Amino acid sequence: MINTTPKCLKKANKKWILLACMLAMFMAAIEVTIVATAMPTIIAELGGFDYLAWVFAIYLVVQAITVPIYGRLADLYGRKPVFYAGAMLFLAGSVMCGFSASMLWLIVFRALQGIGAGAITPLATTIVADVYNPEERAKTQGYLSSVWAISAIIGPLMGAFIVEHYHWSGVFWVNVPLGVMSLLLIFVFLPSMEKSVKAPSLDTTGIVYLTLAISSLLVALLQSSLLGLWLVPLVLFSLLNGWLLVRQEKRVASPLFPLALWRSKIIVAGNVGGLIIGAAMMGIAAFLPTYLQAVMGASTLDAGWTLAVMSLGWPLASTLSGRIMLRTSYRFTAFTGALLLIAGCGMLLLLTPETSIGYARLAAFIIGTGMGMSNTTFLVSVQNEAEFRHRGIATASTMFTRMLGQALGTAVLGATLNLNLHQRLPTVADPIQRLIDRASGQGDAGTTAADMMGQVAESLQWVFGVALLISIFALYSANLIPRHTFPQSGSISKTLDKRGQ
Repeated sequence: MINTTPKCLKKANKKWILLACMLAMFMAAIEVTIVATAMPTIIAELGGFDYLAWVFAIYLVVQAITVPIYGRLADLYGRKPVFYAGAMLFLAGSVMCGFSASMLWLIVFRALQGIGAGAITPLATTIVADVYNPEERAKTQGYLSSVWAISAIIGPLMGAFIVEHYHWSGVFWVNVPLGVMSLLLIFVFLPSMEKSVKAPSLDTTGIVYLTLAISSLLVALLQSSLLGLWLVPLVLFSLLNGWLLVRQEKRVASPLFPLALWRSKIIVAGNVGGLIIGAAMMGIAAFLPTYLQAVMGASTLDAGWTLAVMSLGWPLASTLSGRIMLRTSYRFTAFTGALLLIAGCGMLLLLTPETSIGYARLAAFIIGTGMGMSNTTFLVSVQNEAEFRHRGIATASTMFTRMLGQALGTAVLGATLNLNLHQRLPTVADPIQRLIDRASGQGDAGTTAADMMGQVAESLQWVFGVALLISIFALYSANLIPRHTFPQSGSISKTLDKRGQ
């Protein structure tokens, strides 16, 4: 199999390929924020409020399941056809979402979107890694990371504009021109991968075990508050299929996750780091806005801008980390990112009802820089470590563990908050919503508002404390990276290649 090496492409072609990948990633990244803004309008027309959570959950669950599958398919059959298949499924789902006549049909078409989205981000990142050399990859990841920051800011604004001046279907159809442009650029400028030998067959049995294990685990985590005792059999079912998957991977000729990947300390560190970063991220993305609105009395707009500040720190640190990696090492850069993440989470523990919004935004910015620096280091190190024939699944596995970490973080931190609220305010129904309504002038928390606010603040402080504890483990993942490895080395990659599948 002949890979697409950086030397095979003209410099101008690389830039067009990078642009195509950025457009594709923007298309997938903006989907979450733009749809969230339009959901009140969609519910008003379609009804089905009880299914609201599944509009988002089904997209995330299906995407998480398909990410490693697409990564392996890209290694076996080429980046270009697999990217095309995923992007076209995503666009087809987007078009049909706009024609949904009920909430149930919207959920079905969101699942189709998620199936396609599982290919877009990992393969766009893998394609960029293919066409740029190890030194350049550390820099180009900054451009790819900037896509998420831009989408976090533009998504809500674009969603509000479309809903106000057009129709909610436009929040799904806006993806179509972006996707078509990306596909055209990939078709013109990305060479197809030549094959000198027949590609090994895909491990379909492993895919079945993976699908059952991950879907049952994610449903258990995302719907834990509704499942009750059903949570236990779901988790056990997930563990059973996980064990069957591991057993299958060890004995099949062409495993879904090549065992050689897990012999590399760098790739193991990248996956552990992705899991930790994903879990810590939810402590800020999900619960910092809640603190700002319920405890500090900030508006929805203020909370949104605070998250936007965190999103801006991510690409800036990602670009900076590329330069630091080239001059120091993966380990030093990952340690620096972990320390920034710990410092930012530590600042959240000092929040009080009287704290200024500027302090909260500074903490969010520091957290964003820590996440951006750590995530970019782990991703670049994994891509540089893996050989071309394994780079697709290596990249996908890192992104998959981050998604899994987000689900785990949401479950753990959400349980921490609910447990504290139940112990502190056992007779008060939905105290956080009451405080938010009171702050916005839409409700009255009653004479016990001050006490309720104090109890909610302390409950959220426990959430930030757990997030800080999780972020400390980022130091452990950084320590897993071997010393004196950096983008120009690649010595371990040669060892990985010799071990084969």
